[in-house]
Amino acid sequence: MEMYTDTLSHSFVGMTFPEAAHLLFSRLGLLLLAIELKDIEKKECNIAINPGSNTIIQPQTQGFFIAQSADEVKRAFYWCKQCHEDVLDVTLIKKCKCRNLALFRKGTKHHQLSKRTEMRMQNGYESILPTDDADYGKTRAAQVTSPKGRLSARSGSNVDPNVPATRPFHDIRRNSLSMVSSPPAHKDPSKEFETQDMKYDSTGMFHYCPPRAIEECVLDRHQAAMTVLNGHVVVCLFADKESPLIGLRNFVMPLRASNFHYHELKHVVIVGDVEYIKREWKTLYNLPKISILNGSPLSRADLRAVNINLCDMCVIISARIPNPNEDPTLADKEAILASLNIKAMQFDDTLGIIYPNRGGGVSPIGSPMSLQKKGARFGTNVPMITELVNDSNVQFLDQDDDDDPDTELYLTQPFACGTAFAISVLDSLMSTTYFNDSALTLIRTLVSGGATPELELILAEGAGLRGGYSTQETLRNRDRCRISQISLQDHPFEGITTGSSYGQMFSRALKKHGQLCIGLYRLHDQTSSESNKRYVITNPPSELRVLSSDYVFVLEQFDPGLEYEPGKNLI
Repeated sequence: MEMYTDTLSHSFVGMTFPEAAHLLFSRLGLLLLAIELKDIEKKECNIAINPGSNTIIQPQTQGFFIAQSADEVKRAFYWCKQCHEDVLDVTLIKKCKCRNLALFRKGTKHHQLSKRTEMRMQNGYESILPTDDADYGKTRAAQVTSPKGRLSARSGSNVDPNVPATRPFHDIRRNSLSMVSSPPAHKDPSKEFETQDMKYDSTGMFHYCPPRAIEECVLDRHQAAMTVLNGHVVVCLFADKESPLIGLRNFVMPLRASNFHYHELKHVVIVGDVEYIKREWKTLYNLPKISILNGSPLSRADLRAVNINLCDMCVIISARIPNPNEDPTLADKEAILASLNIKAMQFDDTLGIIYPNRGGGVSPIGSPMSLQKKGARFGTNVPMITELVNDSNVQFLDQDDDDDPDTELYLTQPFACGTAFAISVLDSLMSTTYFNDSALTLIRTLVSGGATPELELILAEGAGLRGGYSTQETLRNRDRCRISQISLQDHPFEGITTGSSYGQMFSRALKKHGQLCIGLYRLHDQTSSESNKRYVITNPPSELRVLSSDYVFVLEQFDPGLEYEPGKNLI
């Protein structure tokens, strides 16, 4: 599966995004992820990912698809409701002979004309009246589009353009309303802002906290063992104080996106050399829920101290430069050894419950007592992803993998299961960007949690994240789509059980919950209760049968929920 962009046909104009996405999937076998929204006033184009039912498809709308080939995506461009309504074989959907395409090309002009007319009406000017006289229509249009014509059209007589015109009534009414709704004189808005806590950065895109000294976040092995770490992210970092900076902020920032609530943020624990992390700390100290264990990713004692069997993900990365004089196979020796070391570990069931510390010690993060979920008994069940420099080294990650050593990375089991990431993937992304520049924007929005031009400028200048007060404009930036993983064992979709088709689940999730299904995360071995190795099926066919053990990747809307306020009881 690859990502493609193409223009939606005129038959989709007027549909809501869920209606268009459902038709494309059920009739054409295409997965529509996002569309391009054009802001005529600001002259900007924004990518809206699963924007919801409030978004209407306009003429010449660009769509972003996941499909097997560009020929499949062309069906969305050629689709004609009049000609292809009864066509069952999607391969027969070609350019039709009706005037649909001609209307499609003219649609933008009609849309722009109606938009300009609406803007003139909002500015207090008369609309263009329909008439049978073509000459009068041209003259009338010329009057409306010229500054003098607007004045004469409004008054119906010759008016001196140097004389200031009277403001439209609704402008005066708008100003009077704004005066009424302004805060009373005795309230000082600046003081109200001063009492607020800066929970988000100045753009409202990411969670923010006041700068902290690195010493406040560094744990020793004893403190880490007392800390309630559960459902967290462990970063095994191979680096020393001389290693080049790899930009840990780019890894942590997507995990701090503001479209997640604060209680949903996963704690990030970095296991590595604290002297190296000190060099990157200036880019991390404004991001909440970060801890550092000054140790080695190869030390089992350090890994047990951070409860690696209870983590949601373990990421193994390296900042060291490979020695050009060494065998390329040795470039990933530390990452591979760390991966195999974790897989060889065994854990006790009793680690699922942490009992209170009798000595009275308190962790710098939180309480030393908590009931937790049952962790993995074997290291092979710890969710893990390893970064590789050399693609061929993927053969050493999985001892049970029967793949041929010469198999390409994209066809190997570790890559399909999401346990290996190679630098060459970035080369593929660069190639995709060359042919489709919008694809990078979409992928970046999905992976990094979004960005704004203002934030890009702040980071490019090296200022780092800056805290900001919560305003309606910044809080509006939280309302954006996010990726979620849903377990079918929890029965999230009514009527969807083992044996239901993927198409049924797709329709139910989109219509009832506004969630756009993009793929399945399925167990590799359905018969083994000990194995949790899974692989990804992107955009499965509609007739595929789902299993109760499947996880579903969905694009869901932001849920504002209720803001947590300390000391406030929720009824």
